[in-house]
Amino acid sequence: MATTITKLADFAHNITFADLPDPVVRETKRLLLDSFGCALAGVTSDKGKWGIEFSRQFFAGTPQATVLGIGDRMSAIGAAFVNGELINGLDFDAAGKHLPPFVIPPSLAVAEMNRASGQELIVACALAHEVGMRIGLALGSYRDIKDGKTSLPPVTGHSSAVFGGAVGVAKLDGFSSSQTAQALGMAGLISPVQTQTPMHKNLPTNSGKYLMAGWASQAALTAPYLIKAGHRGDISILDGEYGYWRFTGSTRWDAEAVISGLGEEWRFVNKVPIKQYPCCRMMHGGLDCLAAIIGDNQLRPEEIDGIHAYLEATCVEPMFNNTDITNQIDAQFSVAYNMSVLACGIKPGVRWQEYDTMNDPGIRRFMDKVTFEPHPAYVEALKKDANTRISRVEVSARGRTFAEERDFIKGTITSDPATYINDDELMAKFKDNASRILPIHKVNEACSRLMDLENAGDVTTVIELLHL
Repeated sequence: MATTITKLADFAHNITFADLPDPVVRETKRLLLDSFGCALAGVTSDKGKWGIEFSRQFFAGTPQATVLGIGDRMSAIGAAFVNGELINGLDFDAAGKHLPPFVIPPSLAVAEMNRASGQELIVACALAHEVGMRIGLALGSYRDIKDGKTSLPPVTGHSSAVFGGAVGVAKLDGFSSSQTAQALGMAGLISPVQTQTPMHKNLPTNSGKYLMAGWASQAALTAPYLIKAGHRGDISILDGEYGYWRFTGSTRWDAEAVISGLGEEWRFVNKVPIKQYPCCRMMHGGLDCLAAIIGDNQLRPEEIDGIHAYLEATCVEPMFNNTDITNQIDAQFSVAYNMSVLACGIKPGVRWQEYDTMNDPGIRRFMDKVTFEPHPAYVEALKKDANTRISRVEVSARGRTFAEERDFIKGTITSDPATYINDDELMAKFKDNASRILPIHKVNEACSRLMDLENAGDVTTVIELLHL
């Protein structure tokens, strides 16, 4: 009998590069470029350094795959772990279920191990994002509206990304449809627990965040190879009353939504937005508004008396209200800190999380000028368009109030090209991130090769450009 998982597996097994619509190929390449740039900058991050140290100690093993940035060769599972941590290290990676750091590293490791082509890597990563997105959207979310409001569920997170990561690995290793189904069934069984709610609630904020990227990548790589070794998964795990949704604590589950329009509608394409600030995307709408006010009026930090922002409903959670910035994790989720760094004229990027910046006395004083609350129209806007993140900022300066309101965060794919991070902007972000560790000739060549990835006969020739 066909199950949700067997239908996903059949789709994944049968898809070829020729079947991918142009927008799917384009956005997959863009997500790879962005993620690799974030990983290269992530070598400077605390999480990245911790991931490198941990993997060197426990996962050296047979040299199967490469650690981005530093070039260490280690076991595929070790490289997947540390590359996930590197991509997510600065929280500069694309949002939308936070899929890239969870699903790209396992596929990258297997692609290198098997000397896959660029087209094969694109297909695997497109599938990984699509399956991860479809299952993620079918589960409960803190943006679900009930009784006219949104609220953080007791249990929520992004652990379902493990299904996406596993399907990418299965595709690259030539699994049959039945093997792919078993791999997906095993992925659900070994899925990490959901940790996002305590992250929002408990201070100090833990460094695992909403899901430890290395752990998710490791699970996604493990599941298919357990099947290859002889294990059996649960191909009914996405169906019935006692499936994945139930034992991961979801408030809802829509199995039909997972498979409807499969192959005709690629949902990840406009739901995995690229970031232009290295911090939680919840506050990016406010940062966009603040940047516009400062830029349009040439406001200097000393002229600003106060900033009041209207943001997503989750801004009330303790994590976002924290002003005790002791490390990069604190910085990534503090609204007052990120508003202050932007107001003080520091270019978005790695500098926002350098310890000199985090400990700057002027920035710490400026944080007292920042206040915020949920936007009163947030829920109504969300009802009309699930991609909207309506935000407003009011800045008191020069004896008057400057105001800016936006419906969509920069990076969102809408009918308005102004909300999109175009290729030139994306390549500039990649080059700025990559140049933190790579010589400029490698940066430029890597950028060019990644934007033309479908013509790479062997991805190892591209990976060689992504480390020292």
